Amino acid sequence: MQTQVRKESGKQTKRYQIDMTNGAMFGKIILFTIPLMLSGMLQLLFNAADVIVVGRFVGESALAAVGSTGALTNLLINVFIGFSVGTNVLVAQAIGSGRLASASSTVHTSVLFSVLCGIFLAVLGVIFARPLLEMMDTPEDVIDQASLYMRVYFVGMPVVMLYNFGYAVMRALGDTRRPMYYLIVAGIVNVILNVIFVTQFHLDVAGVALATIISQAISAGLIVRCLCRLERTTGCRLNLKKLHINKRVLFRMMRIGLPAGLQGAVFSISNVLIQSSVNLFGKTAMAGNAAASNIEGFVYTAMNSLHQTALSFTSQNYGANKMDRVKRVFIICMGTVTVIGIVLGGIAYLAGNTLLGIYSSSAEVISYGMIRLKYICILYFLCGLMDTIVGASRGLGSSLVPAIVSLIGACGLRIVWIYTLFRMDKTLENLYLSYPVTWFVTAAAQFVFFVFIFTKIKKSITKTLG
Repeated sequence: MQTQVRKESGKQTKRYQIDMTNGAMFGKIILFTIPLMLSGMLQLLFNAADVIVVGRFVGESALAAVGSTGALTNLLINVFIGFSVGTNVLVAQAIGSGRLASASSTVHTSVLFSVLCGIFLAVLGVIFARPLLEMMDTPEDVIDQASLYMRVYFVGMPVVMLYNFGYAVMRALGDTRRPMYYLIVAGIVNVILNVIFVTQFHLDVAGVALATIISQAISAGLIVRCLCRLERTTGCRLNLKKLHINKRVLFRMMRIGLPAGLQGAVFSISNVLIQSSVNLFGKTAMAGNAAASNIEGFVYTAMNSLHQTALSFTSQNYGANKMDRVKRVFIICMGTVTVIGIVLGGIAYLAGNTLLGIYSSSAEVISYGMIRLKYICILYFLCGLMDTIVGASRGLGSSLVPAIVSLIGACGLRIVWIYTLFRMDKTLENLYLSYPVTWFVTAAAQFVFFVFIFTKIKKSITKTLG
């Protein structure tokens, strides 16, 4: 009976796993990307449900409070989320090259490390929520609710980190469907609890934060259960008794993940500065900005799925020394992300009034939201191209240079814009224009570097193999 169970488990794993190193490419990339895209959108629904419920049932101040914490929250967690990029790359390369023992060590190190990171973030967020919000010039009529929301939300950081690292392992394995199913369950729970906690228990912003924590704990628990039941032959099966920190694996994971995390953190710093600049226009502008950010977030997440796809497919094929397939992955992902960005960005802008009306019935809030959608969504595909190139470069094991390019091109230039051009013309239009300009500059520089590193690696592999 036990043997039969193992056989059925193995069949189930293979049914969900995608072979990235053999066979036709385009169909597999789409099959891998669509669940990623839907999963990302479901994660966004956690925050969107928070924003919609407080906007509709609590009021404009609560909407501004929840929306204004996004950039700061991302700033605090992005460094640690970046480490999961290292997990994805190392596991995928190990699978591609057949080094299953290395994959197993990476999985067990990553899971334990994720929980430790989550505990650290929980303490950090609870203690420093209000001081950091004060540094962002958060208005007095918003800051109490914003700090309460952040503190409750950060209590759940251990499960947030655990889910993200577990999901990184599943992506490296080629399985993006089961995490999507888990998020569907968690998303439904989140929406139901949001309504109950706010309308029945009148917990307001604390209620929506608590609902998010509970739903994320469910998704984390399901993905850990999945990892524990994987077939041993995948190299990724999790045994909770074997959790450990392998210093060599952790160093390699940090070498790839730390630049990615720092890049995300500095991106968040620039977004915090932009949020602080938006705060100068008052809580109505903040509410419109928050609603528009949620809408454009769905477009970004759809495009970012190609970043994850390029990362995983490139890593496995690089591990298998199949550089021609790496090139095809790059071309397909770049074309796909362009189409997604143009189509979904256009829809978000054209349907902006209707979509913003879901978050708030205030005509002034909607008007402010439309300003942001106009300057960001129409050219959002540039951001998608930039991120996809970075994903491909990281898949080749190069994380530091892409991070530096992004820091200088996107983050640095955006910060310079805020302190020069925005100071000369303090309008929201001028502020939002900094986004597409910096995306274009950074994407061009990232493309040049990818071509350089790809050519260098291909020549090295060709020389080694004969």
